[in-house]
Amino acid sequence: QVQLVESGGGLVQPGGSLRLSCAASGRTFSDYAMAWFRQAPGKMREFVASISRSGTTTYHADSVRGRFFISRDNAKNTMYLRMNNLTPEDTALYYCAAGFGIATMKQSGYDSWGQGTQVTVSS
Repeated sequence: QVQLVESGGGLVQPGGSLRLSCAASGRTFSDYAMAWFRQAPGKMREFVASISRSGTTTYHADSVRGRFFISRDNAKNTMYLRMNNLTPEDTALYYCAAGFGIATMKQSGYDSWGQGTQVTVSS
């Protein structure tokens, strides 16, 4: 398995922006499809975005499409999530995940998970 560490979370006002990072180690990063999921208090963990091994194919959940943008830099073994126009509904613990198959919205497609980084959107 690959080891994953998220960073970049924090407190931001509504309408603000953040960029999350997910640093990978232990395996060849470019062998893995990657994704971001999030879990708000009292809710199930949900898909946010995924990206293929090469970075050429991305998927975004309807709730974030047009505001969030997933990307990766295989030379730096890092994945990113740029989040714009944040709302209180985006408040959650954000997890990055890695899987050896194709990029998918299903949690079962990923077998390595980070510990999460908290994003809180509040005025």
